[in-house]
Amino acid sequence: MVDYLIVGGGIAGLCFAELCIQYNKSFRLIADDSQNSSKIAGGLYNPVILKRFSGLEDAALQLDYLDAFYAKIEERLGLQINFPLPLLRKFFSIEEQNNWFQAADQPKLSSFLSTTIEKKNISGIDAPFNYGRVLRTGYLDTALFLKKFQEYLNNLDLIFSETFDYSKMILEEGCVKYKDIEANKIIFAEGFGLHANPYFNNLPLDGTKGELFIIKAPELQLTDIINTSVFILPLGNDLFKVGATYNWQDKTDIPTEEGRAELTTRIKEILECEFEIVSHFAGVRPTVKDRKPLLGNHEMHKNLFILNGLGTRGVMLGPYSARMLFEFSENDTEIPIHYSIKRFKKK
Repeated sequence: MVDYLIVGGGIAGLCFAELCIQYNKSFRLIADDSQNSSKIAGGLYNPVILKRFSGLEDAALQLDYLDAFYAKIEERLGLQINFPLPLLRKFFSIEEQNNWFQAADQPKLSSFLSTTIEKKNISGIDAPFNYGRVLRTGYLDTALFLKKFQEYLNNLDLIFSETFDYSKMILEEGCVKYKDIEANKIIFAEGFGLHANPYFNNLPLDGTKGELFIIKAPELQLTDIINTSVFILPLGNDLFKVGATYNWQDKTDIPTEEGRAELTTRIKEILECEFEIVSHFAGVRPTVKDRKPLLGNHEMHKNLFILNGLGTRGVMLGPYSARMLFEFSENDTEIPIHYSIKRFKKK
């Protein structure tokens, strides 16, 4: 008998597994890599919605927890996955500069938006109106995180690579049986795969397809993250990750010509140098219309839990959401309503 059976090996499932390790809870994790949004994600963490110059709920709390959380994983695995890095917002007009300073006066944003105009000459980018700097930003190497953490779990015989078969799950009083695994509780962290889950597929989880590039641009001398209509993230060796598109109709993880054309056009609006597309990726993000996670347990089967809906900000939301669900499961600590699945309960 284990404390938890975790279904899903993306950011959400691994964050919950990390908490089990920290608090000495026994678990098994099942993953089949059918959902690749965590693996190909941009991995950026940024406390500001730059498109609208608005703040995120609990951004400072999420960032405080993020630093300590990933540091523990880095120490255990003996590698770096969290890379704090400045993020610069390229201004396209004086009006955008003014909007930036107005936003920086807001209490919710004042600690995240620098009020000093960044005058940088970046080879390969023309920025006559300069840049604004967002504070407390960086990126997580999500592919490395998933690969190395899953390898770590595999060496301990804690992870199984298979597609979860819901018909093989038997619910008993205070116990969940799945094949030869018995667990006190089960955590469903399947991402967009939630739609196949008969216990939680009534929840309004949407899928937003995102496409990204890895480009090679030897003339681009960029060491910070640039964010405009797309982000450009330096990876070293003249390589840069660029993304992302947003498609609410297509629910496949197959790269498209439309996505390729859209990203290419946006890159050309920013860069004044040649670039080569090295790789083209796509994935379906597990999003909710109100941009909040799905946390809680089943109304009838109290030992079935959900950890989902991390959307485009899984790197920031993952540790924070996993902790809320863990404390709810272990200590019956109430989940704030704007994170809880109870907000969708019919009145």
